[in-house]
This record gives sequence, structure tokens and C-alpha cells, in this order.
Amino acid sequence: MLDPELTKELSNRAQAAYGQAYVPYSHYPVGAAALFSSGEIYSGCNVENASYGLTVCAERNAIFQAVARGERKLKGIAIAVPTDVFPSPCGACRQVIREFAEDCLVYLINGQGETKVTSLKALLPEAFGPEYL
Repeated sequence: MLDPELTKELSNRAQAAYGQAYVPYSHYPVGAAALFSSGEIYSGCNVENASYGLTVCAERNAIFQAVARGERKLKGIAIAVPTDVFPSPCGACRQVIREFAEDCLVYLINGQGETKVTSLKALLPEAFGPEYL
């Protein structure tokens, strides 16, 4: 587990990020906050597009912002939504998380502020990673 203060910061940033989501089609805002080995946290939200395939999920948005700043080692990620149901990263996001972590904590936060903690290995068992290439 991460330090409780750090966990709270991840949660707060993920919840703040969904407030910036651009979701005119699904009306399902998602926020993410990714912690990297440098100690920096990068936030992202989902951004939809009329050409649906061009939509970017919050998790990938946060991770790609970090990578653009030179980060490579993901330590944990929080994903938040304003609904009663806990979020779950899509398959593409699970694979992108795996690119930057063999395993890490994944915090899922619903609109009530409740948190469910899981891991990448639980979400993506027997994953394919860069070490196989």
C-alpha cells in the first residue's frame, strides 16, 4: 500500500480530473491520477470525439502526459467517477498501464468517495509486456 497521505492525494486529483472531462456523447466523466517513481502525480480525464475511435480514456491521458515529461516507471494509479458504481479500466488502458509497470496498485473511486483497491496483476493476469520483445 502507498502512504495514506499519498493515497488521498491520488484520490483527490483523480476526482478533480473528472470535472474536466469532455464527454458530450457518453456523459460518463472519468478522472485518473498516476503516480510515477519520481514522486510526481499526473492527472488526466477522458476526452471524447465525434469519431468515437479517437476518444482517449482518462488513464491513458494521465500516463501519456507523464511519459511526455520523461517518466517511465508507474507506481500506482487512481481512477475516479461520479457514479455509485466503481470504475474499471478498459482493456486498452490495462495494457498501457502494463507498459509502464509489471504490477502496481490501482485505486478505484466511486462518486461516494469510496475506494476499492486492486492491482494490475489482478486486472490483467498473465500480461504481455515489453520484456517479451
